[in-house]
Amino acid sequence: MQEIRSESKFKNALLGFQHLLTMYSGDVIVPLLIGTALHFSAAEMTYLISTDIFMCGIATLLQLKRTPLTGIGLPVVLGCAVQYIAPLKAIGGQLGVGAMYGAIIGAGIFMFLIAGLFSKLRKFFPPVVTGSLITVIGFSLIPVAVQDIGGSDPSAASFGNGTHLLIGLATLFIIVLLNVYAKGFFKAISVLIGMLAGTVIAGSMGLVSLSSISQASWFRLPIPFYFSTPHFEWSSIVTISLVALTTMVESTGVFFALGDIVDRKLTSDDLKRGYRSEGIAAILGGIFNTFPYSTFSENVGVVQISGIKSRKPIYYSAVFLLLLGLLPKAAAIVLIMPDYVLGGAMIAMFGMVGVQGIRVLQKVDFDDNDNLLIVAVSVGLGLGITFYPQILKSLPESVNIILNNGVVITSLTAVILNVLFNFRKKPAKAEQ
Repeated sequence: MQEIRSESKFKNALLGFQHLLTMYSGDVIVPLLIGTALHFSAAEMTYLISTDIFMCGIATLLQLKRTPLTGIGLPVVLGCAVQYIAPLKAIGGQLGVGAMYGAIIGAGIFMFLIAGLFSKLRKFFPPVVTGSLITVIGFSLIPVAVQDIGGSDPSAASFGNGTHLLIGLATLFIIVLLNVYAKGFFKAISVLIGMLAGTVIAGSMGLVSLSSISQASWFRLPIPFYFSTPHFEWSSIVTISLVALTTMVESTGVFFALGDIVDRKLTSDDLKRGYRSEGIAAILGGIFNTFPYSTFSENVGVVQISGIKSRKPIYYSAVFLLLLGLLPKAAAIVLIMPDYVLGGAMIAMFGMVGVQGIRVLQKVDFDDNDNLLIVAVSVGLGLGITFYPQILKSLPESVNIILNNGVVITSLTAVILNVLFNFRKKPAKAEQ
């Protein structure tokens, strides 16, 4: 019996590590870009990344554990959304890091306070809306995966290097083969095996650098207000609060996607707990001088591919994040994984998120042309803005911050069209 329990713990730990690898690169890119833009030193960057990783673990635990006030209780992993990068860089550069962290805390308080109201908008998210939203969340991430396979920087001379492409596609091929021929646990951790195999292949060709490990320190504790005490400036708070609304919309889509995968019907109270957790996570991010945190859509694909619907692996993932945040040298080990290896794995995972959205859309009555039009227009506009966000460059910056996100465009369009078609003419269909 003890051996069975030990084996179960080991399997859950490996599954948790798989989740960690999936979200890791997407999360560390935020402190890397913002810290570089604000001219942080190498030591400051190391601290920022380590503390950010630690806070991801705290934020994830907030969502996993249900309390009277917080926790949606789904297998979710939290990290910093890329939507925050541009506005935080602008605020930090123009008004200083104190204003940036004040804006993050202010936005977190805003999210916590409006959680109840936002959760009551659930009736505006029937399958025709959530299916469109989840589809765009998945497929809008595909270009990110392809960019990573190419080497992550399209402007670099080495972008699209043939060796990188082959290793990235080999990673994807290994994941596919494991899903075809492997069974049970090995099939569940196919993404992890694929990423590790891709890294080994790259290492055997001399393409993996270990310098980040030797340069990192062994231990570091997160310290409140390490860079600056917060300065509360109203326009900055409004700006980050508006961006927070976009992440709440995206989190809504992720919540419904996971609810569908684990066969759990979400209530308004569930959503309220989820939004509150993200609000508290943002407040803590501001206090510890990191970032706001929201649910990562990338990890929905891991749940779908692995078929493991339990929260136990995510608890392990959260603990790993905490440990990596406290042990910068250990965190640096994960950083050695090449972008093109991650990109190969992400194609499978992000594609699965998009397909999950299509599965939700199967519940929609497409004999009704109104529903066809809702999906066609909302998905079309969402993907269009994802590929060409610069089309909105003539809009005021405050409006651009909100609308240059394909997920937000899809959500707004689908909700508005659903209200116009289904609420006005056929109230019964609003609850479809």
